[in-house]
Amino acid sequence: MVSIASFASVVISKQAFAQGPAAAPADGIYDLIVGTYTGPKSEGISVYRFDTKSGDATQVSSIKTDNPSYVIATRDGRHVYSVDEQPGDNGPATQRGGISAFAFDAKSGQLTFLNRVSSDGNDPCYLSISPDGKYLTTANYSVAANPGGSFAVFPLQADGQVGASVLTVHHEGGGPVKGRQDNAHVHSTVFSPDGKYLFAQDLGTDKLYSYRYTPDGSRGLFGPTEKRYTDVKAGSGPRHLVFGADGKYAYLTSELTATVTVFRYDDGKLTQLQVVPMTKPGFKGQVAAAAIHLSPDGRFLYASNRGDANEIVIYAVDPGSGHIREAGRQSTLGKAPREFSIDPTGQWLIVGNQNSDTAYVFRRDQQSGLLEANPKRIDLGSPVDFKWVLPS
Repeated sequence: MVSIASFASVVISKQAFAQGPAAAPADGIYDLIVGTYTGPKSEGISVYRFDTKSGDATQVSSIKTDNPSYVIATRDGRHVYSVDEQPGDNGPATQRGGISAFAFDAKSGQLTFLNRVSSDGNDPCYLSISPDGKYLTTANYSVAANPGGSFAVFPLQADGQVGASVLTVHHEGGGPVKGRQDNAHVHSTVFSPDGKYLFAQDLGTDKLYSYRYTPDGSRGLFGPTEKRYTDVKAGSGPRHLVFGADGKYAYLTSELTATVTVFRYDDGKLTQLQVVPMTKPGFKGQVAAAAIHLSPDGRFLYASNRGDANEIVIYAVDPGSGHIREAGRQSTLGKAPREFSIDPTGQWLIVGNQNSDTAYVFRRDQQSGLLEANPKRIDLGSPVDFKWVLPS
């Protein structure tokens, strides 16, 4: 068992789509950047060395910051960005969240704080970097109705610092689920694989908003597409979106109904193909679907479900149709698996149990997609996100 004092989110420098298995470094070691909800057992972001030969993680550094519940690294691994998720459920609505920038020395595993800017909204919970590396986007969930859910866009400077927001887009409306859909709640911002569009998943309005990305500014930096949005079932609460490596299909978790939706993707348009429940037939407990990721080879799709389920559901992907079928399910051995990640070689899956202060590293069978028994346990505070960086 590996004991880690403050582990909650690991940052991996890849976009929200499968990219194919990566050849492991000669020594099999990756840097694992970990973000958390801060508290008695966690002070911020931690960095670990992860051995893909054994599945062991060893902490090499940490840095204090507030509620870095989502983290992301630049493609070259030289800089890391985190949300500062404020004010939370009980904080004042006038308090804005933040975005923090850090320099990352892959050789030593040390993070150095660079700067922080306002997220221009409440409760930032997701980050994406534009494919050209020029801009960072965040989803401001916003527990409070005022200012409400939005996404914001920030320029990235040559020295790695993050600039003040150059655009903030607020969504209007809500959904039928009282207390969860009283107003807009943007939960993720995901660029399409072709780099031409940004999709903003709004849990509060049951819509996937689509925006055209025009970095030269000829049509505005981000402008709504002609269709503007794709509706999903009322009350479902869309949360996270991931694209297949070939760019033909996309997969969505809906938090409130615990479903996975399959879409065909074509030049900024999403067409619904399939909706699959994450729970077993007859399940009566609470649900809360969360993260969704494809295996590096794109053959399997994984999604986490919290509530009373607390498991990862595994689906086999039909490469021709994009449709999915259940291949298995695995208990996360704890409560509230908000986020998980598959290492770049495809050998391991690590999942964090936010409310149990544990994470588990499962060996992954790359032929069946199933997770093997007897995972390695990691003790850490409020694990909520995982990302990987190739050491220099």
